[in-house]
Amino acid sequence: MNGNKKHIIAGLLLWCTVFPAFAADTVSAHRPVVYVIELMQEINAPGARIVRKGLQAATAAGADYVLLHLNTYGGELAAADSIRNALLHFPVPVIVFIDNQAASAGALIAIACDSIYMRSGGSIGAATVVHQTGEAAPDKYQSFMRSMMRATAEAQGRDPRIAEAMVDPRTVAPNVSDSGKVLTFTVDEAIKHRYCEGKAEDITDVLQQARISNYELITYRPTTLDHIIHFLLNPFLQGLFLMLIIGGIYFELQSPGIGFPLIAATTAALLYFAPLYLEGLLQNWELLVFILGILLILLEIFIIPGFGITGISGILLCVTGLIFAMVDNTLFKTPDGFNLAILARPMATLSIAVFCGLAGAIYLTRRLYSTRLFGRIALRTGLTGDEGYVGVATTPALTVGSEGVAQTALRPSGKVEINGEIYDAVAEYGMIGKGDTVCVTRYETSQIYCVKK
Repeated sequence: MNGNKKHIIAGLLLWCTVFPAFAADTVSAHRPVVYVIELMQEINAPGARIVRKGLQAATAAGADYVLLHLNTYGGELAAADSIRNALLHFPVPVIVFIDNQAASAGALIAIACDSIYMRSGGSIGAATVVHQTGEAAPDKYQSFMRSMMRATAEAQGRDPRIAEAMVDPRTVAPNVSDSGKVLTFTVDEAIKHRYCEGKAEDITDVLQQARISNYELITYRPTTLDHIIHFLLNPFLQGLFLMLIIGGIYFELQSPGIGFPLIAATTAALLYFAPLYLEGLLQNWELLVFILGILLILLEIFIIPGFGITGISGILLCVTGLIFAMVDNTLFKTPDGFNLAILARPMATLSIAVFCGLAGAIYLTRRLYSTRLFGRIALRTGLTGDEGYVGVATTPALTVGSEGVAQTALRPSGKVEINGEIYDAVAEYGMIGKGDTVCVTRYETSQIYCVKK
């Protein structure tokens, strides 16, 4: 019995010696996964897509940390806000390495991360909203940017007054900025005011300072499809597609049948909407609104006479679909309500595209009619009297105010009897029943127009 006790005690001592080492080896077997997303470009829709796709890939890979490798002078406010929202709500810590510059929209993105590291000589700030000309945008845009910067800084435990001073030179941050100029931090200044956790020269240095060791590093690489979508999302190409859509539709309406202009407009519409749909910007309702608008315009042109509420509604629906397709709808909702400032850039893009598209279509139409090719396919033969052709009067012996009786219902076209003669006629508005008295209002292009008396 004593011998058994000795064996049991010896076994327990051995287990107590081996188990901690085994447990330690088991814990250390897990290597933290660091997922790197590179954003070394202008902040725009393709850049926002890179970040969103990268975060999705990081989640799928079970990443413990995300490292955003950032170097940008800024870009589009809507794209920056989309990235900011994605970073703020991401469930694992996000580290940003500012590899030189995080200006304007880049500053907003950097502040949205959980920790910030900067390369020597780098800077962060200068987040005033400007036009493409470099001039400051109106205050309603600055107000939106100020609120985003404050809210982002507060969410990450940073001084919101400093973030606001990066946008508005009128904002005074005690002991930081009172010079009346937009605030921009160097690396040392950012560290001093808790807008940077440390100075680093590369990603390895960043992870070492963040006390992340024995890690597995994965870098997000865009696919070939991603590159194609990014190419099609280029603002210049998006504007060109809009011009082709508008110009093609206008050109097609000038000639009967279905031809090359309609094919060009349809192709441009597919190239315009497809990447936006894959990007997640285009909602189903926006595409349906655009298609409904086209149908209403066609209904107004080919079925309903004149131009009225149907055509105007169709144009408004098309414009609404094209504009809203360019923006992330989640950006409209802010704590203060809906932010309509996000629509400014899409509206400007569409306005320019409409002007250029119509001007180009009109110019090409005139140029086409004067070319030899058009002369070969168009009928230009004259019917002269020497060849036996006799002209007849096309103007009926009627005057405005002549009265008659509708021989058929006019919906809107039909036949009327005036002074014992039967004429083809069109109702100016509404419908005219058979047997109603009519009055001639005008005669244009060999067509009588009348109203019910």
